[in-house]
Amino acid sequence: MYSQNFGQGPTKVTKTLVKHQPKWERALDLLLSLTALVLVSPLVLIVALLIKLVSHGPIIFKQERIGCNGKPFLIYKFRTMEVNTDDKVHQNHVSQLIKQDLPMGKLDRAGDSRLIPFGRFLRASGIDELPQFLNVLKGEMSLSGPRPCLKTELQALTPEQYCRFEILPGLTGLWQVSGKNKVSFSKMVALDIKYANEKTLCLYLAILLKTPFVILHQISDLRHSDEIAKMPLVEGKLKNPDLNQNIPLEQA
Repeated sequence: MYSQNFGQGPTKVTKTLVKHQPKWERALDLLLSLTALVLVSPLVLIVALLIKLVSHGPIIFKQERIGCNGKPFLIYKFRTMEVNTDDKVHQNHVSQLIKQDLPMGKLDRAGDSRLIPFGRFLRASGIDELPQFLNVLKGEMSLSGPRPCLKTELQALTPEQYCRFEILPGLTGLWQVSGKNKVSFSKMVALDIKYANEKTLCLYLAILLKTPFVILHQISDLRHSDEIAKMPLVEGKLKNPDLNQNIPLEQA
């Protein structure tokens, strides 16, 4: 049973087979994160300069997420949106997807005016998440684990699903390499719990090895997203002029 109440009162949770962080995981997290930061340091400098050139505001975006054992922490990302954008837009978007159990597609998939120039590419390529290696070094995240949960998403979880918080959230994870934005919230949580229950060195490494291929697919998907953004809305659906049919937004 957790000592934290996650803002919803005491709850009982499903026990996981893996608790805390195995020594092999912490060792690999440190080794691989330090190696990655050295290798991508030129890219980090270029992205930081780019963000400064195309927009006003801080280079790093910080957001509170729910971590291991329900402890809040600040996640680091390269800022990809204009300063002082309305976060309620994203919260409402996520809430609707959760309520309808639709695929967790990003709001910017069909275009988002809040993004800075090159913001969509930084997000699709995962470059915006490079600062999270610092979260890993601080011990707040692992390279592989459940998706760092937003406070608004926490309210949609049942007490039995809180077992996903018994391990560190991940920079990547089973959800990310199993469909990601094409997977519904309930399926995402189920994958998080599956990883929490079945985490092994082999699964950890398999997820890390598969992640680059997922990122490449996301980059190639940008072209499709650009085509979607140009389609007109017809009664809440996207009109495809080539096929002369309407496409539900959740399937776009």
